[in-house]
Amino acid sequence: MPQLAESLVNATIDRWLKQPGDTVDMYEPICDLITDKVNAELPSTVRGTLVKILKGEGEVVDVGTAICLVETEEAAASAPTAPSAKEERQAAVPAATAGAPGLASPASAPMPAVAFDPNAPMRSRFSPAVQRLAAENGVDLARVAGSGLGGRITRKDVLAAIGSGNRGGAEPVHAPAPAALSYAPTPAFTPAKAAETLIIPEVEVDEGSPAPGGREYSIDVTPIRNTIAKNMRQSVNEIPHAWTMVEVDLTNLVNLRKALKDDFKKNEGINLTFMPFLLKAVVGAIKEYPLMNSVWAVDKIIVKRDINLSIAVGSEESVITPVIRNADQKTITGLAHEIHDLARRTREGKLKLADLQGGTFTVNNTGTFGSVLSYPIINYPQAAILTLETIVKRPVVIGEMIGIRSMVNLCLSFDHRILDGIICGRFHQKVKEILESYGPDTKLY
Repeated sequence: MPQLAESLVNATIDRWLKQPGDTVDMYEPICDLITDKVNAELPSTVRGTLVKILKGEGEVVDVGTAICLVETEEAAASAPTAPSAKEERQAAVPAATAGAPGLASPASAPMPAVAFDPNAPMRSRFSPAVQRLAAENGVDLARVAGSGLGGRITRKDVLAAIGSGNRGGAEPVHAPAPAALSYAPTPAFTPAKAAETLIIPEVEVDEGSPAPGGREYSIDVTPIRNTIAKNMRQSVNEIPHAWTMVEVDLTNLVNLRKALKDDFKKNEGINLTFMPFLLKAVVGAIKEYPLMNSVWAVDKIIVKRDINLSIAVGSEESVITPVIRNADQKTITGLAHEIHDLARRTREGKLKLADLQGGTFTVNNTGTFGSVLSYPIINYPQAAILTLETIVKRPVVIGEMIGIRSMVNLCLSFDHRILDGIICGRFHQKVKEILESYGPDTKLY
């Protein structure tokens, strides 16, 4: 397990992309990892054959721990030729029948273990897919002979057992053959050995399936959901949240976007949304009130010179906050491209760890879901988070007149250890002032 980032000490193996016996090229992904920051593929650092998986799916692995064994091409070329599977089976028959007129039944006499490669004892290691398939169909894996590398039971072996109709009775799925035939005897199965060789699958309740005796169902907590829960709990427990909201008249901005969006789509190839205008306004306000761009460090407050805006991107499974670095150096068009690129790669699962690091202030757009008011939780350890709510037309008093205007609420949560109402109120008003100043003369480039 490599050191994926400075702050990461472990990662969870989500899914193995390679299985024992598969060839692996240099830099070819061998498994998917889940970290506190982002999902990532782990590339191989050597070329060869995957011999053994040391850490299974769902296991949390510390940095520096071996997760698999890969036999390199150089090692394979210098190693003595291993006996074929046929030779091993033929060699096993005399050992199993020595000293007896016929073959002993598995129930009456323990069978000797097949002489697999000691560096790849895979007989008792089952993949989650094999465990699930066996559990669903009542197949006793102890009675299935594996055809995979090192005697590992594959999905094909379980399907063969199901097709034969022998799923775990008194006789094993691969019954002993007559003495004239060669066969690969299964390892001795005793109650004492069962604890070492069998993996009893946990009862799984599918989403939508009512639990026994009740009108409810359970959903497994994924590693990324567990990480979100941990981070949110840490933020609420450590940061004294305070909250404020202002109304903003976006009528001029709505008209500006309506006039520019078609040409912008044609020229840039992406949609022109309200978010880049909001980010530009936030950057301008942070420049005037840099304390908004800080973190609490117990005996000091650290103010960040770089303005790196985190943007919240949500899916049905999670919310991730990729970072736009040096947002103060980008135009509205540049910010629009950054937002589009990060949102696309987030939903496609193609973010890199660097895309999630270094954020100094978070902006969220809950208005896309029709929300008009929200109380956001601060993205720890930042000092504040701002949300843009949905834009609605409302009657508004303008001077002595009443007009229909496009109004929006901006909600701000802030760390009350660092920030007070006065500076946050002034920051809020500055963002409002910039947003309401957008008009026909606004430059996108």
